Amino acid sequence: MNSGSKVLLGVLAGAATGAILGVLFAPDKGEETRRRISEGSRDVTSNLKDKFGEFVDGLADKYENVKDSASDLLEQGKQKAGNVVNAIKSEAGSVASKATNAVNSATGGAGAATAGGNAGAGSNQA
Repeated sequence: MNSGSKVLLGVLAGAATGAILGVLFAPDKGEETRRRISEGSRDVTSNLKDKFGEFVDGLADKYENVKDSASDLLEQGKQKAGNVVNAIKSEAGSVASKATNAVNSATGGAGAATAGGNAGAGSNQA
């Protein structure tokens, strides 16, 4: 026997077994069988609706959790950015104050040095 005929034989044996088991386990009239199938399909449909509802509710809960976490992170980021801005402003004010003091001290020292320099220049000419 080649592999094609083995497969065909297996398919036929499976179909025959299925038909026999179907007749043994479903001896009801056609109308009763259709009713049972209909009830079973309603049960499956109802079960699927329930499971889908639970799935959607779970997704909605996870969405809300992610949304809340994102809002919290955004708020923390805003606070940290505000802290950084305030620290930069403070440091900039400190640097500006030091620069102003340095300029004032340099200008005051340069005026004295210029006056002394002029006096020294006049004594060299005499």
